[in-house]
Amino acid sequence: MAVAAPTTLAGRLSQLGPGLIISAAIVGSGELIVVPKLGATTGFALLWFLVLGCVLKVFVQIELARHAIAHQETTLASLDTLPGPRWRVSWVLWAWMLMYCGTVLQVGGIIGGITLICGMLGLAWPPWVWLVLTTGSGIALLVSGRYGPVERYSTVMVAIFTLATVVAVGALHWTEFRVTPAQWAEGLWPTQPAAFTLAFAAFGVTGVGASELIYYPYWCLEKGYGRNVGPPPDGGAWSAGRGAWVARAKGWLGVMRLDAFVSMIIYTLGTVSFYVLGAAVLHQTARDVPDNELLGRLADMYRQTLGEWSHTLFLVGALVVLYSTFFVATASNARLLVDAGGLLGLRAAGRTTEERRTAVQRACVLLPLASATAFVVAGNPVALVLIGAVGQGLMLPLLAGAAVYFRHRRLPPDLAPSPAWTGALWTSALLIAIVGLYQLIRTIGLG
Repeated sequence: MAVAAPTTLAGRLSQLGPGLIISAAIVGSGELIVVPKLGATTGFALLWFLVLGCVLKVFVQIELARHAIAHQETTLASLDTLPGPRWRVSWVLWAWMLMYCGTVLQVGGIIGGITLICGMLGLAWPPWVWLVLTTGSGIALLVSGRYGPVERYSTVMVAIFTLATVVAVGALHWTEFRVTPAQWAEGLWPTQPAAFTLAFAAFGVTGVGASELIYYPYWCLEKGYGRNVGPPPDGGAWSAGRGAWVARAKGWLGVMRLDAFVSMIIYTLGTVSFYVLGAAVLHQTARDVPDNELLGRLADMYRQTLGEWSHTLFLVGALVVLYSTFFVATASNARLLVDAGGLLGLRAAGRTTEERRTAVQRACVLLPLASATAFVVAGNPVALVLIGAVGQGLMLPLLAGAAVYFRHRRLPPDLAPSPAWTGALWTSALLIAIVGLYQLIRTIGLG
């Protein structure tokens, strides 16, 4: 049933949720490893560029969600409308399927990272026990296939890891690695990066990635933004029904934008916190620390200077960061798997709402098992995350182009954003496309 969007700030804040879900996915393995290592290499010099990367990408995220709400159409269904070769579905969906397989493997790497942190916390059970507990708990929390539990658990995890990382950075003030006002000023004042390779890396690892750009419209639809707008009425553009529909659509699109910007603030805060830890601590003590020792070095710094409580707090925050990524990625990937099956005409995907929910429930069981199996077989979390990164690099330019295409070719004219917003969208899309191609070339060793 179509309903008008709330007009007060309190009312709009009560309708937030999709952004909190993807925030739980965005602050993940990249922020735990790549961002502190970048800070260790460059000091505070690229802090402003990380913030810019988080802010700019939100325009493509919002445009994909705007299209989904206006058409009440999932991301994969929208991508299936793009021009180009087809074999049952659009060529873009076949490209996405390659990324999807890499993402499932990447989640296996994240599960492996969780087992490693459990060991660092001094939890003496063997790794296979933590593997089983991680996989089993994810299945138990997600098996209902409903939106509500995903939003509630994601909100709790976002609150925990945000608090833990902010406290970790604040605690630096009582150590020899305290961050001075001059260092903050150096980091936030825009300067030309010393190496464009590092600049590309900074932009690529921050903010929404290819997976989150695809996930976000799904959660907007499950939250009910599109359902509350209702289907566009038949008839002329100036009919009374059309006017009411446009008013509802603009109201709920405003709620969605607020949701996206609130989530941007959250994941930017998390990204900045991990970068500052690398810039303040590792830049002075261990610039060339291996990836598999980085978290241990940071945690040991807290133990040596502030005591066991700070060491434990840092590792608990890191553990929640990884678990929240595993949780949201699995919930999102389950919906994508069912949606892709429906577009391919597979009966297992279901036709009714109840059948699709049952299919999502099954996927929420099968996907964690598949990811855990990938980790057991490969035994190398970093390699699994790298495979996922290749797929992400492949999809980023395609998603950026799709957002621009939807804006100019499929968006109803009466929902079109301002010229300034469209300019920001083009800027965001071009940078995302360039960085995505660059990451892909670097990752597969062609550059």
